[in-house]
Amino acid sequence: MTFLEIIATITGIISVWFVVRQNIWCYPFGIISVTIYIYIFFNVKLYADMGLQVAFIILQAYGWYVWLFGGKNKTELIVTYASRSTNVIVIFAVMVSSYSLGKFLKTNTDAALPFWDSTMTSLSLAGQYLMAKKNIENWFYWIVVNIISIGMYIVKDLYVTTILYSVYFVLAIIGLIEWKKEFELINKPLKTETIPT
Repeated sequence: MTFLEIIATITGIISVWFVVRQNIWCYPFGIISVTIYIYIFFNVKLYADMGLQVAFIILQAYGWYVWLFGGKNKTELIVTYASRSTNVIVIFAVMVSSYSLGKFLKTNTDAALPFWDSTMTSLSLAGQYLMAKKNIENWFYWIVVNIISIGMYIVKDLYVTTILYSVYFVLAIIGLIEWKKEFELINKPLKTETIPT
């Protein structure tokens, strides 16, 4: 299991680093990492987290396409902020799904940490969706996800994965800074030259 964790960790770090750099290679590496984690999380009974990895494969395939062709006239997508309505809908969806999934896991499974697991899962799906849209807010979700995950994986003795999410935490902060800079650069007002009289 440790060997698989190491491979998932390395490919996961590479994937997030590519996300920070807005490099499309984030998606192939991300798909490899989450595929391995499906197996790992099944074995430690983190079922919501396991299901999350399946959803990640779908969302990563979606993001791969959108990053390449989601801009104007099917051009490459650029960094933006999400609309107010999108933010409200995403926050509401996270709250409802965190409670509903946590209740389901607690009642119907032997899940180890049902509400921690479901909250992290819901926040992660929101972050992945906003990342696919290149919305800057995705990084706020990942920062919270990483904090929750670090605690959860320490409890489950997944120490290599704990290190991974500690690195993810740092990368999420870097990503937030870098994407904000990119947005400001794209939206910087053009200076008009004044002709001396």
